[in-house]
Amino acid sequence: MKYDIFEGLGVVLLVLGAQGAIRRLIDHDDAGLLGWLPGGFAVGITMYVLAIAIGAVVAGRAHGAAKAAGRRG
Repeated sequence: MKYDIFEGLGVVLLVLGAQGAIRRLIDHDDAGLLGWLPGGFAVGITMYVLAIAIGAVVAGRAHGAAKAAGRRG
């Protein structure tokens, strides 16, 4: 059960990061969820890319752990 939760949270973080990064690249003035963050475009895009990386790692590790435990085919 906990692997499913971590995998879901990882995927949500990955999707939000990717959506925010694409939005930020297309429209530099639209900061999205990170509008409160100071630092401008560079800091915003860095945080979105970091969210993508963390989300991918969390989802991947949770999926691998569930597979090792026999919960995935």
